[in-house]
Amino acid sequence: MADEKPVNLLAINIGNTRTQLGTFASGQLENTEVFSNSNPDIAEYLKRAYEPIRDAADAIVVLASTCSEQADLMSNAVNSVLDMGVVRIEEDVVVPIGRQLDPEAIVGQDRLLNAAAAFDVMRQACVVVDAGTAVTVDFVDGVGTFHGGAIVCGARMMLDALGKNAAQLPMVELEKPSELIGHSTVEAMRCGVFYGIRGIVRELVEQYAEVAGTFPVVVATGGDGEFLFGDYQLVDRVVPDLTLLGMKLALAGPKKSNLDVDREES
Repeated sequence: MADEKPVNLLAINIGNTRTQLGTFASGQLENTEVFSNSNPDIAEYLKRAYEPIRDAADAIVVLASTCSEQADLMSNAVNSVLDMGVVRIEEDVVVPIGRQLDPEAIVGQDRLLNAAAAFDVMRQACVVVDAGTAVTVDFVDGVGTFHGGAIVCGARMMLDALGKNAAQLPMVELEKPSELIGHSTVEAMRCGVFYGIRGIVRELVEQYAEVAGTFPVVVATGGDGEFLFGDYQLVDRVVPDLTLLGMKLALAGPKKSNLDVDREES
């Protein structure tokens, strides 16, 4: 792995529906918490998460977000509750990952952080699957360049869409299907979503392997990562805290010279 000095860090990762807090004490991830973005008790979460590093002279709060409005609200909360400013990913520190993208592409900070953290450990071509509100399947080549990938609806979004838009289909809670072939409407919906997402990921990984010329390592993360891929042989590792680890890595500074590489035209 890349050389990193120990850091006392409160990492805040704001997703589409949930916020994840991670406390690093002397460089080690000590604890994490997750709460809904609609939760009104942000102050209590911040106080509890910051407590282990409260007396550290070098304590830092770093923030990544998929939503600028939520990021501003959290930044204000940190300032009010902890009397600290925040270091913002991609504004104050750059995610240390090469990029081969269209010039106008806007990529979620979480996708870049996940890619950087995965490559920092694997040091080879890899696919990063983030299963949350949406499912992203991204390709990182063997020299650590992020190429983007694919975005599809997440498991809950799929179930909700079926229940809301198909007259004879019910609203269904997300659970692992109890059978391979659904013998009821509910089980058929769960089978379709659960195995459908797995099938999407497998197809994309196989396509990426053709591009890479080798079968890449597959790393999964996200709120539904363990649920969807914990027992799936295609996936080499499930790392729930991958984004937080990427945030810690970003603080060490850029390690590559190709941070902004436009897509080459064929």
